[in-house]
Amino acid sequence: MHIIRVLIGLIALLPAWVIAAGDAEAGKALAAPCAACHGQNGIATVPGSPNLAGQNPRYLESQLQMIQSGVRAAALMTGQLTNMSATDLKSLAVYFAAMPASVGQATGDQIAQGEQIYRGGISHKAVPACSACHSPSGSGNGPAGYPHIGGQQSDYVVAQLTAYREGIRATDEAYGQTMRQASHGLTDGEIRAVASYIQGLH
Repeated sequence: MHIIRVLIGLIALLPAWVIAAGDAEAGKALAAPCAACHGQNGIATVPGSPNLAGQNPRYLESQLQMIQSGVRAAALMTGQLTNMSATDLKSLAVYFAAMPASVGQATGDQIAQGEQIYRGGISHKAVPACSACHSPSGSGNGPAGYPHIGGQQSDYVVAQLTAYREGIRATDEAYGQTMRQASHGLTDGEIRAVASYIQGLH
């Protein structure tokens, strides 16, 4: 009995994130409906949908939470997360994070411009280098919660950068509105150029 009491006491002292840790196998079962847009392997099959494979789990979990709560609008996701628990969302994030990330290819004739913006920003517009937060390889920063964007679908990147620029998307509050500030000075052409470069980044 004494040992049981000690074990119960130790469990009570564990942080909530340890008790509610995500489970990739549970995430796999929950992810079945996700394949319709995000693909069986986490690589998007529907235009405008993001690749989820290889995404940083902290970032993905936070976005799922925002979509579930309505903080982030995602029309195609309406109702998909309604009955999921916090542990379910964590399990989904862990499942997709474990998948191999997409390797895409840059297209168009503005690749050099896109690379310049990604790696060096645009100083006269106060546009910072994307690589500062998302890393030179596009792998992001997992502990900080910055997303993996290398290989991401260019149409999705265009849509999100435009939404940030126009103030339609405002899910960067935890990071001091970094994305809204970074995209504010970008033209449509510059957004397309950097989005194409990101699609081929790995």
